[in-house]
Amino acid sequence: METKYAIGVDYGTESGRALLVNIQTGEEVAAHVTPYPHGVIDETLPGSDERLEPNWALQHPDDYLEVLRRSVPEVIRCSGIDPADVIGIGIDFTACTMLPVDELDVPLCFQEAHRAHPHSWVKLWKHHAAQEEANRINELAERTGQAFLSRYGGKISSEWMLAKICQIVDEAPEMYAAADRFVEAADWVVSAMTGSKLRNSCTAGYKALWHKEDGYPGEDFYKSLDPRLEHVTKTKLRGDIVPLGTKAGELTAKMAGLMGLKPGVAVAVGNIDAHAAVPGVGVVTPGKLVMAMGTSICHLLLDESEKHVEGICGVVEDGIIPGYFGYEAGQSAVGGSGRFSTWWLQQYRGSGETDGSCEG
Repeated sequence: METKYAIGVDYGTESGRALLVNIQTGEEVAAHVTPYPHGVIDETLPGSDERLEPNWALQHPDDYLEVLRRSVPEVIRCSGIDPADVIGIGIDFTACTMLPVDELDVPLCFQEAHRAHPHSWVKLWKHHAAQEEANRINELAERTGQAFLSRYGGKISSEWMLAKICQIVDEAPEMYAAADRFVEAADWVVSAMTGSKLRNSCTAGYKALWHKEDGYPGEDFYKSLDPRLEHVTKTKLRGDIVPLGTKAGELTAKMAGLMGLKPGVAVAVGNIDAHAAVPGVGVVTPGKLVMAMGTSICHLLLDESEKHVEGICGVVEDGIIPGYFGYEAGQSAVGGSGRFSTWWLQQYRGSGETDGSCEG
């Protein structure tokens, strides 16, 4: 039988890595890291001298495409395999890393009319400038007895989707109006590869308050936050939400050309980086806790039922492994700017891992 391969792309805080795997044996054939050309944007916007306010953390969406343009062809080159033997692609991503897009899924920051506006760019997971909005969400949810709050340990984070959307509404209503949708970067990259507008159950559940049975919180709650948010889930957050492992679509001819692959390769819906580590270390049933360590530390556990636990980050059905409830907790800031995770990689895999060289 001919050997076939899959490619996984891990999008971190400061770089992205492509990994080529033999799907018959599980062997890691080749890996390549692309540092993001723009890094973490936390001082000034690209091409601008205007300084960002404290607690801002943005990114350039083209950096994510650069990982596909550089690292995917490199693992093919290093391995020497026939690109036609690659039959699947999957990605994971930091979250909530979100961006506003137009009706064609083009990021607003790509457009001349919006490029100079900070709220048109990607808000990285560790963008913490929406704390006031998070406080308001928590106060309203607790005061009105919202059932969803206990699924997230009793508190919503400033890093999550709704807080970041609220900040845009508060500070840049024109950007809110210009955005056709707000999407996780994981879903946007999959859309760029396939044209699909599906949303994955992992980021929707842990970061956007979606529940498999109940859906999003009721429109009255959003309206109470701000009348402009009343229909946000039907408009700005629209898109079918599907379990992890779902095929989002197939690689388009354009993207296949950029990535050095053949059109038609199956592409899975996106995933959160830490959560992808659970099946990655072989945990697919309840009874084992996984600690994913990098720029942050996540504690991840599977169970057959939904329990509300004070202090956790969330419990989501199909959030880690389809068919189980995934629990997330942990420390959300360990390496800070990514220096810890870079050090750890150097100790574990060798310093060549971080300079763009290819392993294979």
